[in-house]
Amino acid sequence: MNERNKLLQKLSAAQFAVWELHLYLDTHPCDQNAVTLCKKHEAEANMLRQEYTEKYGALKAECCNTTEWLSDPWPWDFTGGNC
Repeated sequence: MNERNKLLQKLSAAQFAVWELHLYLDTHPCDQNAVTLCKKHEAEANMLRQEYTEKYGALKAECCNTTEWLSDPWPWDFTGGNC
């Protein structure tokens, strides 16, 4: 697995943890441990998202105020078997 895919996997795991904790907090809003853990994973996801954007470009078009993402390589522009 290349560095880009590893970073995406870490980001996906952090986002999944945030989502699951949000669901848990829907029914347990006073659980301060879960609130703290959710904030920790949100910060981690934000950091990983920023790192990915700096290294490989935007993950989605609406995250930036420019059209820079149009000049980034499209998925079919990548060569090799690292899909």
